[in-house]
Amino acid sequence: MTASAREPQQDRSRITRERLLASAVDILADQGWAAATVAHVAEEAGVSRGAAQHHFPTREALITAALEQMFTDLTALAAEDLDDLPPGPERIRVVVERAVDIYVGPNFRAALQVWAAAASDEALRERILPLEAKFARAAHAMTLAGLDPEGTDPNAHRLVQATLDLARGLGLAGTLSDDSRRRAQVVGTWADQLTAALRRD
Repeated sequence: MTASAREPQQDRSRITRERLLASAVDILADQGWAAATVAHVAEEAGVSRGAAQHHFPTREALITAALEQMFTDLTALAAEDLDDLPPGPERIRVVVERAVDIYVGPNFRAALQVWAAAASDEALRERILPLEAKFARAAHAMTLAGLDPEGTDPNAHRLVQATLDLARGLGLAGTLSDDSRRRAQVVGTWADQLTAALRRD
């Protein structure tokens, strides 16, 4: 096979894999852990079961790849550039909103399903802990850089952790119903508290 013929085939293979992973994350987020089988993921992705099994021979392989994709996406979101933040108290509000945004959406809902399953599955837990730790470090670094850009406030580390714990709780609260109105109120209140708590020399 020539190089030019291999490239379209490689592109098709990559696109098929991406569709399967996206379908797996959507199913985890919307239908739960039990529904995320290779056959069901293939059906939802519009891919033949044979093609799906070519990429992911087992459910374990599919879930592991979906996990890696989920946490890669979450980590990328957490590591977004902060150069466009406004100055003053509005900066703090935007940083809190960004922290909450990390924990809202299908990737976080999918991650919740996996975390719940990992509580009773040691092998799964061992696979996700390093991924979750990398994501948590990125979220912490982004929030710390946003709240304390000069790195001089002695309160910053504990306030960052409280912010991320709050964000995680708001993400959890939003999994069962649209909690956006209350979430906006909580974000505003917490941003005001942070503005008062962070030392501004």
